This record gives sequence, structure tokens and C-alpha cells, in this order.
Amino acid sequence: MKAYKSEDIRNVALLGHMGAGKTIFTEAALLKTGVINRLGKVEDGNTVSDFSKIEKEKGYSVNVSMIPVEYRDTKINFIDTPGFFDFSGEAASAVSAAGVAAIFIDGSAGVQVGTEKAWKLCQMSGMPRFFVINKSDKDDVNVDAIISSLKAKFGNTVASIDDKDALDEAVAGTDEELMEIYFDRGEFTDEEFKKGLYEGIDHGDLAPVYVCSALTGEGVDKILDDIVDIMTRPIDGGDYFAIKDEKGASIPVDEKGEPVVFVFKTIADPFLGKISLAKVISGTVKAGMELYNHHVEKAEKLGSVFFLRGNEQLECTEAKAGDIVALGKLQFTGTGDVLCTKASQVIMPKIPFDQPALFKAIETVKQGEDDKLANGLHRLMEEDPTFVLERNNETHQTLLGGQGEAQLAIIMGKLKEKYGVEVKEVPRKIAYRETIKGNSDVQGKHKKQSGGAGQYGDVHIKFSPSHEEFEFTESLFGGSVPKQYVPAVEKGLRECMEKGPLAGCKVVNVKAELYDGSYHDVDSNEMAFKIAASLAFKEGIKQAKPCLLEPIMKVEIIVPEDYMGDVMGDLNKRRGKIQGMEPQIDGSQKLIALVPQVELLEYAIQLRSMTQARASFTLEFNGYEEVPAQLAEKIIAEHAAQE
Repeated sequence: MKAYKSEDIRNVALLGHMGAGKTIFTEAALLKTGVINRLGKVEDGNTVSDFSKIEKEKGYSVNVSMIPVEYRDTKINFIDTPGFFDFSGEAASAVSAAGVAAIFIDGSAGVQVGTEKAWKLCQMSGMPRFFVINKSDKDDVNVDAIISSLKAKFGNTVASIDDKDALDEAVAGTDEELMEIYFDRGEFTDEEFKKGLYEGIDHGDLAPVYVCSALTGEGVDKILDDIVDIMTRPIDGGDYFAIKDEKGASIPVDEKGEPVVFVFKTIADPFLGKISLAKVISGTVKAGMELYNHHVEKAEKLGSVFFLRGNEQLECTEAKAGDIVALGKLQFTGTGDVLCTKASQVIMPKIPFDQPALFKAIETVKQGEDDKLANGLHRLMEEDPTFVLERNNETHQTLLGGQGEAQLAIIMGKLKEKYGVEVKEVPRKIAYRETIKGNSDVQGKHKKQSGGAGQYGDVHIKFSPSHEEFEFTESLFGGSVPKQYVPAVEKGLRECMEKGPLAGCKVVNVKAELYDGSYHDVDSNEMAFKIAASLAFKEGIKQAKPCLLEPIMKVEIIVPEDYMGDVMGDLNKRRGKIQGMEPQIDGSQKLIALVPQVELLEYAIQLRSMTQARASFTLEFNGYEEVPAQLAEKIIAEHAAQE
């Protein structure tokens, strides 16, 4: 593929609800331009965009896919994204590299949750956008009704590209000069109209609506023509904001400038190696160049530079500012990193990925594959930064966290397919803790005599609640316990704190005062006093009104007003305590609550179902509270049954 000038490049992110026809539209564009000779189908697994084994099996997009189309001496880089909500990170990556977004709508279904989410993503990032009502060949499509729904939902910036009067009014509203012309003459010249349309879209003041059938090809030409004629060009999109020398800086899109390359997506392939999809912000990129990654403070040599169309690698002699290129086998560079000259020290804003909302405990099916698992997940994290791997030191479980069940299932599938590691989900454990509410005064005595040297240790310890995790003091007198054995007593107590008597959980907020004891000149040693301390601990905690504590999470839920009642009622059932509400700019509410962690293990799934995926939430550890008696009895009984 030839190198295109910055002015002849368009970067278009394809967004929208799953099944709206984004992938088939790319097929239609490739068919129109002669790249393919027949239209592939998602359900048949033969589209250019959905090429991975998992995508073919599932029948929907999972990863960002690049589909460059050459049309009217212009290179249009379509960035196809998954519509499934679990893969929202792919859409965020695409928008970070695009100049305009096409929000696709299934004509049979109308405005869906995915439509709203795509609009919100564009608003948050300041991305120009237009709508495409797809599947117009179907009998039940009511275009006028969908446009009315779009206007009701997103305002008067929405206007049909075929409604000359509505579009004239919308164009007039984008500029004072155009407004005066419209009032004076009642119409625009073609040049005025195209200028107003371009600026209206570019500034986010206008979101035109197109109608097409990707299946039949009807309307596809019109969309391609307008992408070339009136959609944002890289050179007109304004300078890029960056951080340089710890200060804000702007980078102009200049193909003759210093090279600045932003990696927005990483593809981890066990056979081809790592492929980095990158936007050339400034300058011109060629194979063999050496650029610098200031994030890791390492130089990278661009060994292979090419364009991707699906999984096909296309020749690239050079890529100019504004273009999107693939870089092969970068050693140190990951998603979100910038490559530039060593003198530039440029950092781009981070891609706003959603935080993981669902965590599952996993284990390898075969023993001894933990290192293999960690390596595979590390490679997959390069590809998908929206999931995390955590090791809980209290429950000794490995937790996989992501956006939802589908994403976690895909990750586990990729582990098996790409890296030969099969994992299974296991019940997730809660890191309960134990403490005491009362006081106790106990003796711990260890005496062992079986021929030869014996063991003797004797301690008297008072236990009481403390604000500190563990507090140890001694008030010995008269040499009842020699000073050299006191550290052994403390060590014995600290080791016992790791496993309490109720349910084997970590013990916290306990004060232990060693105040008396006895010893033997010959048989006493550190080990004997350590054992004596552990005996005192076990009895002392039992006598000091022990109780279970559970982790409490601070939950912040962004929820539309229509679902507030259902969400609040559900939180009450989960033993939640509402802390407050804050109205949001878009009319939704931020609901703040404190909820026991055990009640939130599947909350990502349940909240999505309850609100039709319109609500989102974040979790933050808040502290520990006592477990209600009935639940505590059940937890203790379950622990006893496992012992």
C-alpha cells in the first residue's frame, strides 16, 4: 500500500451496539473498492475484520481490527470495534486513535444501550461523530422513528443527511456568520454548506444521520464520499495535547516534524509475536528508525513497519503524520506508550479504560503450571489492559478481574488456545478477619519431659481489644520470665495472629500484655516459650468474646434516574447502607453506599441485568465491620466442616 499524505487520510472508529453491522460495513467498503469479490458474513466466520479463532467461534467481534480502505485517492482507516460491553476497552483504544466516530444502529432495533454508550464515549473524548442506520433493506425499519429517537436522546445536533431543510438549520446553528446568511437568503451555496457541515461535525455541533444497507451496498457510497469530503482530516483536527518536560505541550500534525508515535493497541500473537498498532502523531515513520520510549527509558528500533487489514500484513514504505501503522516485535513498548526522539520526552494522556468490575478466582487444571499461567496472562495483558491479575495473600487465591463474564471467558479461552494453559473457576473466598470484643487473662504452659533435655515455658497474658492491628507489651517483675525469652513470646503470638480460632482467619486489633510466668534453668528455651505463647493465645482469644469481621466496600454507582428505585432496593437486600446521592450532568445519579464485599461478588452481572447495562459502578475498600451473628455461625460451621 502506498504512503498517503496527511491531508489524504481519514481515521474512523466504528462504534455501536453488538449486531449493528459494523463488521459487515467494512466488508461492503472492501467490496466497493475491489479488495474482496464477495461479501463475508459474521455468522460464517469469513469476514476480513473478525479473523481470530475465538471471533469465528463466538460470531461477534472481540478485538479492535484495522480495515484500511483506499477510496478516491484517500486512505480511510476504519477501526472496527466490538459492540459487546465487556470489551469497552477496545472502543476506548479506537477512539484514542480516530478523528471521527461512526455510531452504527441496527435499523430493526433502533436506539440501544450500545448507541448511548458510544455517544457518551465520544462526548467524554470530544470525538466528532455521525450515525449510520444500517440494515435499511429490512421491512420493519422505520428511519423517521429512529431519527426522532436520536433527537430525543441526544438533542438537536442530530439531523438526517437527506433532510435538506433540517440540515440547513443545523448548519446555520454552528456559526454566527452562517446563521446570518441563512436568515438573509434562506439557503447556502454548496461551498458554504460543505464548510458549515465540516465545521459542525468537527466541533461536535452536528451529528448527521446516514442510512444504508451494508448487505446490499445501498448507501455505502454516500458514506464513503462524505467521509472523504466532510469528515475531520488529521491535519484539521487540531494539535495533540501532550506532556513535555512535565508541562503541557501541543504537537501539530506535521509530516515533516519530529516523529511522535502513539501506541493505542497491542496484539499478542504466539506465532507472529507482538504487534503494536500506532498512530503517527507527527513526522514520518519508516522501518529501521530508532526511537525512544521515555516511559521505560529504552530505545526501540523499528524492525518491521507495515499496515494491517484484518490479519493481512500490507507493505509500508513509510507512514506519515495522521496515519495508523503496525510495528512488529517492539521489545519494551506497550499500550499507551509514546515513541519519539530522545530529546523530545513526550508523554500522551492515558487511554481512559474502565476499571475491572468482576473478579473470579481461578486455578490451573494441571498442577505445576502457575508460572505458565502467569506468563500467558502477562502476554494477554499487553493485548488487553482492561483486565488485571491479583494474588490475595489472605485467601491464597488468584483473582482474574475484568469487565464481565464474557471478557473473562475469552481470556481463559485465549490462555488455552494461545499458551496451552487450561484454567478453571473456583468459588471465591472472602478475606474475613477475627477480633475480640472483651478481655481475658490466661496462662499458657508448655512442659515436656521425655528423657534427656526437656522443654519448659510458662506465660500469663492478658488479652484486650486494641486500635492497632497487634499491640504487644510486657510488665514482668522479679525475673519471672527472663528478658531473652520475651521476643520468643511475641513471635509466637504474632504467628498465631495469622489464623484465628473461629474460622482460621487473620486476627486483628488485639493487645497482649505479658505480665507473669515461670521458667526452668535447664529446660527453658525460646521454642518452649513460643509454644507457651501460642497456647495462651488460643485460649485467650476464645475467652475474650471473639467475633468475625467482614470487608466493607464503598460502592459508587452511576445510574439513570429511571432505575434508581430498583438499584436502591437491591442495595438494601445486600445489607447496603446508602451514604448519599449526587446528581450528574447527564441527568443520572451517583449513588454512594457501603456494602459487604460478600454481597458484591456477582454485582457486575446483576447490575447490568437490572439496568439493561445502563449503570456502571466502582468499588473501593472501606474497612471491616462485624459479621451478623447468623451469618457468622454459618461461616464458622463451614470452616469447621473443612477442617
